[in-house]
Amino acid sequence: MAVHEYRDVENGPDGHHHELEKPFIQHPKSVDSDEETTNENGSIGMVLLSTCVAVCGSFEFGSCVGYSSPTQSAIRQDLNLSISQFSMFGSIITIGAMFGAITSGKIADFIGRKGAMRLSAVVCITGWLAVYLSNEAWSLDVGRFCTGFGIGIFSFVVPVFIAEIAPKNLRGGLATLNQLMIVCGSSVAYILGTVVTWRALALTGLLPCILLLVGLFFIPESPRWLAKVGRQKEFEVALRKLRGKNADVSHEAAEIQASIDGLLDLPKVRMLDLFDAKYIRPVIVGVGLMVFQQFGGINGIGFYSTETFVAAGFSSGKVGTIAYAIIQVPITVLGAMLMDKSGRRPLLTVSATGMFLGCILTGASFFFKGHALLLEWVPILAVSGVLVYIATFSIGMGPVPWVIMSEIFPIHVKGVAGSLVVLVNWLGAWAISYTFNLLMSWSSTGTFLMYAGFSALTVVFVAKIVPETKGKTLEEIQASINS
Repeated sequence: MAVHEYRDVENGPDGHHHELEKPFIQHPKSVDSDEETTNENGSIGMVLLSTCVAVCGSFEFGSCVGYSSPTQSAIRQDLNLSISQFSMFGSIITIGAMFGAITSGKIADFIGRKGAMRLSAVVCITGWLAVYLSNEAWSLDVGRFCTGFGIGIFSFVVPVFIAEIAPKNLRGGLATLNQLMIVCGSSVAYILGTVVTWRALALTGLLPCILLLVGLFFIPESPRWLAKVGRQKEFEVALRKLRGKNADVSHEAAEIQASIDGLLDLPKVRMLDLFDAKYIRPVIVGVGLMVFQQFGGINGIGFYSTETFVAAGFSSGKVGTIAYAIIQVPITVLGAMLMDKSGRRPLLTVSATGMFLGCILTGASFFFKGHALLLEWVPILAVSGVLVYIATFSIGMGPVPWVIMSEIFPIHVKGVAGSLVVLVNWLGAWAISYTFNLLMSWSSTGTFLMYAGFSALTVVFVAKIVPETKGKTLEEIQASINS
């Protein structure tokens, strides 16, 4: 598309306004299942493009998280940082992400999903430039905090945007791309960090943000957000753009508009209102899944995998760490393929069960080492346990909580509720990464048994509390939860 021919897709191309002359929201006609499937699939090209643009933010998320590990020795040597100064640099991203999480919902509700992604990209660019230009510890910390704030917003708005634009039969798989690109971003940062300088690696963090900023000009805003803020004409154009020019969108449009109309008379929701009876179940589901995701130990096991393999008896943890990095991507792809076929609950159950088994195997390896039993099996059990753990985490407990978080909240509480859920996730990430080494020095076996206990509780939580959202529109999901 030539630049001079460009027209903002939210406002519609010139010369095509006659498409809007016919009534957009009509009384839906009954359709058979084949016709409904055709309408849902209409034209997914714009949905795929919009998803690809949005997950540039997820890739940026992974790049930020993966930056500190391969650059530690070089930054400390170049800038004469103490271990405590570098530890501050490494961990302050989590503090920034908490601030980003707290504000993410309000920002996305006020300036839109695209506006929130645009703001996040600009903040991350500012942070990376500060890191690149740093000659002292304080400027490193400021840059790292900015990237944390940006990815705190990304962690909310990307899955929400994808869920709001995707057809129900593709929503789970597309939303899983969020987790896949986080994994890819961190893996690329880790690999590049071994061959380029830490300043050059900081510049590579600009690329996903630039791609995102450019891509946002060519994709529509979330139709549900446009309907919520009363931008009716843009709502119509955006939905048609996403579903295809020839698709019958009257039924979906009427359902979205009816849901929005039902919210008009409701008062503005505050954080404390989330604990009212009508909102408490989705809050329990969203917060509970994030608690179990983090307290299953993923950030401790992930951040310190090399040290874990060495502690289990390996002379070097590199082989296990490389296997750890490689296995995540194909397993996450498999999870994306199964998301809309098997459903969310089965993936969560299988995932939590596998994490339980992985923790038991790893805990057993430390038990045998401590008691000088079966020493030749100790390294094998340790690697097997960690790889089983990360593989099963990647297929379910990694992506699915983010998918469900983006589906279960009504749009008028999604901003406040999503901020709470994302904040809980980042608090859990900080707590586990901070306490892992302390717990391992107390008892390595006990640490993994504790994580195994949380994984077992996850299975019970999913069976008793978590609803299945596969194959339902967002409005149908929220109606079923409220009923």
